[in-house]
Amino acid sequence: MTVPIIKTKTSILACLALLAMTSAATQAAESSADDPHAKHRAMMKKSQDTEAASAEVELLNSPMTTQNGETVQFKTDVVGDQIVVIDFVYTTCTTVCPVISAIFQQVQNGLGDRPDAEVRLISVSIDPVRDTPERLKEYADKLQASENWVWLTGEKTSVDDVLRGLGAYTPDFEDHPSIVLVGDPRSGIWKRFFGFPSPKKILAAVDEMSAERKTAYLTN
Repeated sequence: MTVPIIKTKTSILACLALLAMTSAATQAAESSADDPHAKHRAMMKKSQDTEAASAEVELLNSPMTTQNGETVQFKTDVVGDQIVVIDFVYTTCTTVCPVISAIFQQVQNGLGDRPDAEVRLISVSIDPVRDTPERLKEYADKLQASENWVWLTGEKTSVDDVLRGLGAYTPDFEDHPSIVLVGDPRSGIWKRFFGFPSPKKILAAVDEMSAERKTAYLTN
């Protein structure tokens, strides 16, 4: 599978349009129950850039494995005290996940020179049985992911527990909704986007949480 490297917001919108447009023959194939991505494609046609809603999450300290093969604890080692932006993908997805990953690539670029200790990007595999660290590493490398963009897999029971805590678990990973979480574990404030939020909106949520941190620091 080739993961598209998308470098502009215009390209992201073009990718959405391209993936939403299909020929009559392809549409017939998508309607078949044998097509594992049929529901994803249907969601692609409906999903738009959405606004964030407040969310409640439970950060579990379950063991997980990074794209570099390192064993980590989700809450303490990965999230820690940083503002985090989290998405949920799997490497064999050919519809929703490449678009979300392209959006994350733009968020990474938009973070610029911020200290790595301030904001972290996290991509959690929802297909940990097939998504080995090696597969995640290959996927991440194609997206030019920095060291501060962590990709996670692990034992299915541990991954499922983390997904449930984040409100992103679904029994059928091929039918998962497109979700992006932005959160500050220090303040306990979390925002959830459904669909395909623009990098600008994600970065705005990050900036808002960063500003709230600075205000809290100055007033204490």
